[in-house]
Amino acid sequence: MTLMGVTASSPFTVHDLEGMPDDGRRYEIIDGELLVSPAPGLRHQHMALRLYRLLEDACPADLFVIAAPFAVRTDAYNEVQPDVLVARFDELTYKDLPVGPVLAVEVLSPSGRLVDLNLKRAAYERMGTASYWVLDPEVPDLLVLELDATGHYAQVARVTGDEAFEARQPFPVRVVPVELLGRLR
Repeated sequence: MTLMGVTASSPFTVHDLEGMPDDGRRYEIIDGELLVSPAPGLRHQHMALRLYRLLEDACPADLFVIAAPFAVRTDAYNEVQPDVLVARFDELTYKDLPVGPVLAVEVLSPSGRLVDLNLKRAAYERMGTASYWVLDPEVPDLLVLELDATGHYAQVARVTGDEAFEARQPFPVRVVPVELLGRLR
């Protein structure tokens, strides 16, 4: 199979992404493998944007909160677009983030559940992303993973419904999963 001159047997690079259509889908590459996600649904988007606002309101000046789409491009074979990310302000470029963010957040959708919980988790771990949060709008819940002393993710919290998570990393903020759904509860 060939897509835009690249055969399925050769790895994709970030340069291949420039030729992808602007069709509402999210195109990402992990270890040279092209991942294509459909446009997110209402609950997904609402939860991601409410979390963005919550983080933005608490964010210190040396950090910056960004909502998707925005590229984390660490090398020629890896580009991901977390639903929400927090980066050090001085590490951002106008085009992308060339290092792992300090926090990456993915909001689960039916088509991306396995990718977010496995491939992206491993990719963020390799990038050295200190905190990885996974929100599930259907429960709703929040899974919080942080890098341990060995550089691997360890679960530090899982809160459901109206339970609160009091984050210390990357900065203090209180997150209640059901509140992120707002009117969609």
